[in-house]
Amino acid sequence: MRSEFADLNGQTFFVRSWGDPSLPTLLMLHGFPEYGGAWGDLAPHLLQHFHCVAPDQRGYGQSWVPEGVENYVTSALISDMVALIERLGAPVTVMGHDWGAAVAYGLAMFKPKLVDRLIIANGVHPVPFQREMAAGGAQSEASQYINMLRAPESADVMSANDYAGIEKFFRRHLGQDWLDEATLTKYKTEWARPGRLNAMLNWYRASPLQVAAPGKPITDLPALPLDRLRVHCPHLLLWGPDDKALLPQSTEGLEDFAADLTRVTIPDTDHWLIHQDPQAVAQAILDWMPNTGETS
Repeated sequence: MRSEFADLNGQTFFVRSWGDPSLPTLLMLHGFPEYGGAWGDLAPHLLQHFHCVAPDQRGYGQSWVPEGVENYVTSALISDMVALIERLGAPVTVMGHDWGAAVAYGLAMFKPKLVDRLIIANGVHPVPFQREMAAGGAQSEASQYINMLRAPESADVMSANDYAGIEKFFRRHLGQDWLDEATLTKYKTEWARPGRLNAMLNWYRASPLQVAAPGKPITDLPALPLDRLRVHCPHLLLWGPDDKALLPQSTEGLEDFAADLTRVTIPDTDHWLIHQDPQAVAQAILDWMPNTGETS
């Protein structure tokens, strides 16, 4: 693994990479509450075929941490990665997990010339996800934690008692226990950087997506620009079926927005499939990509 600080749109971002820079680029976008180093489980299985590049996204790790919720709207997050792709050389394959999927989808939808293939691992397209979160059913119930994370005091609650709150969130809200003590120590180091935890939570606060109360559907949602929310490149959706936060119905109808869609389920995994079975995830990627063979 190599690391460097990169200037993106005049701001400093920390970027990790694995593999030969002459190989095709795979841009790997982490979610909450991770950081670029979270891809260290998967990248070794792919580096013979890709130059794997994993930034700490805005507000995370050692990257730029602006204050204010307004600095975490999706368009701003996308602009960071546009600058990184232009630095790396477009087009690239983009992979997103959790919140990283929101940025990955944004790149594929709004900057299609920069993305030749899109891989999502337990992440959601905004239209099916908003539909299910607003319906007042199972996904609305599963997403109630979002309201908790958006609360003004959530950073204090999450960081209390040596980050016991965020550790509990990891272990209970999002699936099986895969965090060993050494890994948790690395995460705590990243969460403890000044201003980071509140900035990470600003991703939730800045999102316009609405969460209905269970049994109380939201019926007055603003119209979404459906024609602009289409993925035109080949799209692979990898899914850990035991995910407690993102339910399968949150991806129903995705084919309406991604005509060239391939779905692959990774058995016996949940939201954290990239950690739980990285070899199976890598093999699914290589089987889907043209001109790639078996994992090392």
